[in-house]
Amino acid sequence: MAKIETPRPIRGTQSMLGEEQERFAHVVATFDRVRRLYGFQRVELPVFESTAVFARSLGESTDVVSKEMYTFEDRGGDSLTLRPEFTAGICRAYITEGWQQFAPLKVATHGPLFRYERPQKGRFRQFHQLDAEIIGASEPGADVELLVLADQLLKELGVSEGVTLTLNTLGDAASRDAWRAALIAHFEAHRDQLSEESLDRLSRNPLRILDSKDPRDRPVADSAPDIDAYLTDEARGFFEKVTDGLNAAGVAWERNARLVRGLDYYRHTAFEFITDRLGAQGTVVGGGRYDGLIENLGGPVTPAVGWAAGIERLAMLIDAPRADMIISVVPDNLEVEDEAQRIAAQLRASGISADVAFRGNAKKRVELAKKRKHRGVLIVRATSDQTGKLYLQHLDENQSDRDEVRTAVLLALGPGTNLSGGGPR
Repeated sequence: MAKIETPRPIRGTQSMLGEEQERFAHVVATFDRVRRLYGFQRVELPVFESTAVFARSLGESTDVVSKEMYTFEDRGGDSLTLRPEFTAGICRAYITEGWQQFAPLKVATHGPLFRYERPQKGRFRQFHQLDAEIIGASEPGADVELLVLADQLLKELGVSEGVTLTLNTLGDAASRDAWRAALIAHFEAHRDQLSEESLDRLSRNPLRILDSKDPRDRPVADSAPDIDAYLTDEARGFFEKVTDGLNAAGVAWERNARLVRGLDYYRHTAFEFITDRLGAQGTVVGGGRYDGLIENLGGPVTPAVGWAAGIERLAMLIDAPRADMIISVVPDNLEVEDEAQRIAAQLRASGISADVAFRGNAKKRVELAKKRKHRGVLIVRATSDQTGKLYLQHLDENQSDRDEVRTAVLLALGPGTNLSGGGPR
């Protein structure tokens, strides 16, 4: 009989277990806790949408749409796409699900996204993001709240050291149009100095030349006019209110006049939280105001602002979270298997995680508990009256941790518990 070959994992995907998964889960749990502090509701969205949702929101000519989306035709002949980002799906739902009645709507979500691109450190083809959006608020205070939320998230994760908030304004429609015309004139005058990619962008997306990574483009990009000379009084005032709000909230920021968003529906605030701890992939949170997107999708004119953060990138920055308290309940012999199950159930009912191995003698089960990095082992021994006697073996070396485990077990099992034992053996 021919040997069956095990399929290999798809390139750019990942399977997580142990500390890697714990880091991932810690990022998500922290985000869920912080977004509740700001009154952001959790939303759930389809993993796939009509291809038009992303083509209209991301732009037909962008690399994401033209090269990176996972697009397929379903059995009904409709073109569907696995979501490459969250914002477009949230905006589609805002239009089609009647969410306009809740405006201004503050929502958050997290989950997998899909892009066909070259896998590298912190970047996968199936990757995961946190996402926060405020839809239906034109006030600069909405921008401030989202930025303060992101700043607090990074602080609570313990990664704010070495992370910098960079900020720019793209102005209102009049400011952006005047700046775009000036940029095109500047780049046209230096066509012979631009890379092939930037020459292509010049006709499609000229603002993106400003953040080109090609060294051939940098002299021309660096000498291009800033938007400040083209800001209307209203746009300048909006940006000042955003920065004043950040200062009032104690959020440090730096101006980056070259930070842009290429698509026309972006307005006013653009921002990135960046770090040099991830190599080339330095952005951990990025976003901005996209007042024209919902209109692009066929909805009413609706202001909106939001950000997204890569869970994998954040997980790479955080310290390994402390493991939950898990107690391994080990029957000393077959006579007390049922008693061990009863005690495990009592621990769980009191909110303490308990694990009961399915096989092996007591010694092997204790070794398994050590391998799984449980905090303690509760050994159930048979006595002459068959009531069972409990011995607590600590697996923590730290005395305060050991005291915490012992106290938790005694509280869970109640007064009169006959609990002996102490340190490792």
